[in-house]
Amino acid sequence: MKPLFEVKAVDRKFYEKRLRDWLPDKIIDVHTHVWLKQLKGSKTPRMKIRTVSWPSMVADESPVEHLIETYKLMFPGKSVTPLIFAGLAGPKHFDAANDYVSRASRKFGFPALIFSDPRWDASDLEDRIQKGGFLGIKSYLTMAPAYLPTAEIRIFDFFPHHQLEVMNRHGWIVMLHIPRNDRLRDPVNLAQMIEIEERYPDIKLIIAHVGRAYCPEDIGDAFKVLAKTRKMYFDISANTNAEAFRQLLETVGPKRVLFGSDMPILRMRTRRICEKGKYINLVPKGLYGDVSDDNHMREVDVQQAARLTFFMYEELDAFRRAAHAMKLSAGDVEDVFYRNAMRLLKK
Repeated sequence: MKPLFEVKAVDRKFYEKRLRDWLPDKIIDVHTHVWLKQLKGSKTPRMKIRTVSWPSMVADESPVEHLIETYKLMFPGKSVTPLIFAGLAGPKHFDAANDYVSRASRKFGFPALIFSDPRWDASDLEDRIQKGGFLGIKSYLTMAPAYLPTAEIRIFDFFPHHQLEVMNRHGWIVMLHIPRNDRLRDPVNLAQMIEIEERYPDIKLIIAHVGRAYCPEDIGDAFKVLAKTRKMYFDISANTNAEAFRQLLETVGPKRVLFGSDMPILRMRTRRICEKGKYINLVPKGLYGDVSDDNHMREVDVQQAARLTFFMYEELDAFRRAAHAMKLSAGDVEDVFYRNAMRLLKK
């Protein structure tokens, strides 16, 4: 049977030289999307405005079996368990996408989050989580009311207080992808992140992508502000910003950092750079179709392309460099990649 994607010599060399011995044998990936092609549907106009296009170029579907195969191909010698949730789905397929995640969770024994809709009332949300066997919620700025301009969306527009009260009462997980153009340095984001921690102390809050601090310019004084926090976690998914990782570790320590990937997009063959505060994914010419309309994508020549490895490996290597700079022990690394998530996922 043909493998899901090709693992080249450049990938095997990268993994063996930089990652295999550094990574623990057991890994938990707290940030993965699974969906079936027929349950995704086309993007609504609101979704198109509020999202970037490049992630959809990597995979048009992500059944849980593909996720399992990806780990086997990318992590030889390791055992990886994912925390799964749906991808962005249109209104027609929204419930079916969550139902698929619930079925996959039960079939394979993987922990899962429900993709929540802010319009659900408290009892509806509670009922859906309990019936589906979910451990908490994940949502996205696309779920905020349509009349709001993208740049003005706030966290509580898609995680309303009546839902956070439910999450707090049960001590469930909230996976937060923060909105707004300034990302982690945005003062509104920072204030509302801290408000959630202080107002809902029993929520297990995970800030996805280290608050989308993909470039040094995204950081600002965020970690000075976040130094007062004591409970929120941060996952490193889809991020290769070693400086953000270093400041994160310096601020909160290794016990509040989690490995996440954002699969399936971490299968992308790319190296990420930053130019004037904007991240750009360098990719082989033609591999992901026409990328001319996406200013976060740039094709490189054949010689450069031959040196590109997986986004997954680039993320891991950036964190490895930050861990080395902060003198993390092997035990600290195991905390980030396994033990922290084990504690968090306990019911």
